[in-house]
Amino acid sequence: MHHSTAIIDPSAKIDDSVEIGPYSVIGPDVTIGRDSKIESHVILKGPTQIGQRNHVFQFSTIGDGSPDKKYKDEPTLLIIGDDNIIREGVTIHRGTVQDKGETRIGNNNLIMAYAHIAHDCILGNDIVLTNQAALAGSVKVGDGAIFGGYAIVHQYCSIGSYSFCAMGSSVNKDVPAYVKVRGNPAKPFGINVTGIKRLGYTSEVVESLRSAYRSVYRKKMTVEEAISDLTDLRKKNEEVNIFLKSIEESTRGISR
Repeated sequence: MHHSTAIIDPSAKIDDSVEIGPYSVIGPDVTIGRDSKIESHVILKGPTQIGQRNHVFQFSTIGDGSPDKKYKDEPTLLIIGDDNIIREGVTIHRGTVQDKGETRIGNNNLIMAYAHIAHDCILGNDIVLTNQAALAGSVKVGDGAIFGGYAIVHQYCSIGSYSFCAMGSSVNKDVPAYVKVRGNPAKPFGINVTGIKRLGYTSEVVESLRSAYRSVYRKKMTVEEAISDLTDLRKKNEEVNIFLKSIEESTRGISR
């Protein structure tokens, strides 16, 4: 299961079912769960914990330290959940002691070729980073968010659940849940209807989200006034509540 040319540190904890391809390097303090597959020429550095059934493709570097100038090679952490696909040339960095001290990635994510996830990022589940998408340090991403090719996100931004950042988007503000953004700087252009229909949302839920979006973005109200105006709707509709909560929790201001 381990190719003879792979270099594996004796302290690495690797399940017997894990496949490791030619010329891959597995460093100390790396844990890999069962039924995972590491292709050729992969570098895994620790402390890094990788769950079950993950597939890491060639030339990816996972668990390296941050290039942040404040980082002094402290033993920070990278935690990756289960059933993730990490394609060619992906780079994922561990956390920094100046922030949470860990980078965390959930389950069932597709991280496509040459995408980058920087220090202290927190990703949920079922996220797609298309080729060359890049997240700067301390970015938070909710479940089901999708990033088009070459989309980039400024440090400390929050990307809401089931949102969509179009190809080439340059995101420097928080993106609320279910919202689509595009451009440089990224601006909203509606609710991610295609994405949420794939989740089986009813037409009533979709229209409620559209109504909430119009209140926040198209009516001549402040954000606070729009949220107040939607009090009754959010009580009836959990998806609207998620949308509004992502706005209320914004620390950088929302894309508008």
